[in-house]
Amino acid sequence: MEQILGQDWTITPAGGSTGEAYYAQRDSKRLFLKRNSSPFLAVLSAEGIVPKLVWTKRMENGDVITAQQWLEGRELSPEEIKHPRVAQLLSKIHHSSELLDLLMRLGKRPLDPENILQELKNNEQNASFINTQIEIHQAVRYLENQLPYVQNQKKVVCHCDMNHNNWLLTNSGQLYLIDWDNAMVADPAMDLGMILHWYIPREEWDVWLETYGVEFDEQLLVRMHWYIIAQTVSFIQWHKHRKEENQAARWLEDLKRLMVKLGIINI
Repeated sequence: MEQILGQDWTITPAGGSTGEAYYAQRDSKRLFLKRNSSPFLAVLSAEGIVPKLVWTKRMENGDVITAQQWLEGRELSPEEIKHPRVAQLLSKIHHSSELLDLLMRLGKRPLDPENILQELKNNEQNASFINTQIEIHQAVRYLENQLPYVQNQKKVVCHCDMNHNNWLLTNSGQLYLIDWDNAMVADPAMDLGMILHWYIPREEWDVWLETYGVEFDEQLLVRMHWYIIAQTVSFIQWHKHRKEENQAARWLEDLKRLMVKLGIINI
């Protein structure tokens, strides 16, 4: 990073799972740097969904470094996800034809639920998961049974990680959705299921979805259930593959609670 900015910049790691993000500061100038971020970032910046993209530079080794405004602010608390501004921004993303067109031109193929299920089943049958908990097997069977009800749905740009710490509220009051590394072209129920199940009380779903711009119905409910189960199983498998047993166990408990709530299993 120093060869791009110069020795008079102070560069510190910004954390995150990839270890490829940095903060840079020189006097009053501050930037957020990332290595090999998606070209998608430029359109997200132009749409006001992420902080402004300042520049993009390609290094001699082929890496691409992007610099964005470093804005003072904070992540949203879990309770703040209920705010109408969150629903409105997510609706803007899901209904943007510009974002969808670019992501498709970048080679992102629409995510088919049948392919999601097949990948989960392949992981389940992998030798490292042979002794895994019965709940994962039950979840996969549920996904198989419900598959016909989630196929052939309209696809949009999905962020795919609705964690509250990806929602940035700046000190000036601007709301952003950051960390787009896992973006997909998929059923909007993927994002909606995560955000509603994790953060919104069940009795408030109708109002939240009305602000988002859709009417709550049984078909949407089935699709959200399908994707939240699939994503939770995927998280378990991902952590187990990385031998992060404590994290896998926490997601497994979430899966159990979710399947009990949905009536898939009994206590």
